[in-house]
Amino acid sequence: MSETWKPSVTVAAIVPRQNGERLEFLMIEETTADGVRLNQAAGHLDPNESLEQAVVRETMEETAHEFVPEALVGTYMSKFISPNSGKEVTYLRFAFCGKVIAQHDRPLDHGILRALWMTYEEILACQEMHRSPLILQCLQDYLAGQRAPLDLMYTHPSVTNSAN
Repeated sequence: MSETWKPSVTVAAIVPRQNGERLEFLMIEETTADGVRLNQAAGHLDPNESLEQAVVRETMEETAHEFVPEALVGTYMSKFISPNSGKEVTYLRFAFCGKVIAQHDRPLDHGILRALWMTYEEILACQEMHRSPLILQCLQDYLAGQRAPLDLMYTHPSVTNSAN
């Protein structure tokens, strides 16, 4: 009997801010097996958490910013093959947009070099550094106004260990 194939479930935060005339997005630079890469605050769904809890946690761990998700921008799937190891992974990404309400003085997750604010044009200009091919698609969908209400997602209490 063969194993059931399962994609790697991830979340990503699209965090805009208006800085004068510039619309900027919160991004991270991180070290990976394939070198320094640029990404949205993003990461894997952990056991016993909802998708919303995961994106809040990942944003805090990677940027030290407290994130409040406001909408689901979209769900995305891509396949990644590491140029160094040849390892193949399919990612299923849930991208949320929202706002940050506070920045904390805390260390960033292992491997995160820094959090930074960039315009769409700046992000577009450095595609060779993108960790995921989904970064631009998520931003383009956000800029096009694509939003789904958070109440379209439901997490049964059994997932977060809050079932009776």
